[in-house]
Amino acid sequence: MNYQNFHRIFLALFLIAVLHEIAPAQQLSVAKHAPKPLYRDPVYDGAADPAVIWNRRERKWFMFYTNRRAKDTAIGGVAWVHGTRIGIAESVDRGATWTYRDTANIGYRPDSGYTFWAPEIINFRGLYHMFLTYVPGVFNDWNHPRLIIHLTSKNLLNWKYDATLKLVNDRVIDPCVIRLPDGKWRIWYNNESDHKSIYFADSPDLFHWTAVGKAVSDEPGEGPKVFKWKSKYWLITDIWKGLAVYNSDDLVNWVRQKNNLLGIPGKGKDDGVIGGHCDVVVSANNKAYLFYFTHPGRRKDLAQNSIYERQRSSIQVTELFENNGGLTCDRNSSPLINLIAR
Repeated sequence: MNYQNFHRIFLALFLIAVLHEIAPAQQLSVAKHAPKPLYRDPVYDGAADPAVIWNRRERKWFMFYTNRRAKDTAIGGVAWVHGTRIGIAESVDRGATWTYRDTANIGYRPDSGYTFWAPEIINFRGLYHMFLTYVPGVFNDWNHPRLIIHLTSKNLLNWKYDATLKLVNDRVIDPCVIRLPDGKWRIWYNNESDHKSIYFADSPDLFHWTAVGKAVSDEPGEGPKVFKWKSKYWLITDIWKGLAVYNSDDLVNWVRQKNNLLGIPGKGKDDGVIGGHCDVVVSANNKAYLFYFTHPGRRKDLAQNSIYERQRSSIQVTELFENNGGLTCDRNSSPLINLIAR
């Protein structure tokens, strides 16, 4: 082999290595149509409150979710939405299909019974941060403390407890965290004691938080999701008749759009009811995807469904569109999805 050929081969191998590092295989693949439903949990069949993130080490997408005990039909009250760990599903085809992986190993279980809800996960400088609702027990009603805890992980599987956030009270759920333009951080959450209004707190470093005040309170809601897309900040909340949508230029003053998302039942499998508690992934190709959950058995024409059918839940996905300053989606379409890590 002469020097010129050797040099070409070496350069080609070098370029392949670089592309593998900065543009993983999932980014080079073509989009696929997502099925309906997108995912059902094989253990309890109660997947809800999805949170989707790119696993840099394994080069696949992870979906974390609240896992309710839908199959437990003999327990009283709302005990079936308590008492489980956070589930994990994974996707190797850019978010089109998902398979069950495991439960998250949360290093915080101070009570004999415990409940984990609504994970929020971000990656900052190679360290994953989870903000998680913790309920100190398994209860058959809603009248008990709920806290938000902070955990960290290097592999998205094993999570080390850092702290319990000191927020407005001990009835707080559903955290959402983003980085502010000045490099600081903000968390939004549901204050259940104030008519389920959305509150927020700020941090310089993700570890020390100061409660600030109220973000939106025009209508009770939960599961806030804040993200930047199309030169605006957006806030979506679950108001139990679809998803309310707000936008802002400064992350302080929020304007609500007239129409809700997912308030009209869809036509796809497991999608014939309102959509609830969502996550939004803005892909590197500037497409935005709304992941949400449904209770398929709560259709009005299926009022005589079994307890199990009314309790089970499914994860769905649809593409978001910006239209005349607001957000829309077509939940009845089968979206082409090709998540690209930012």
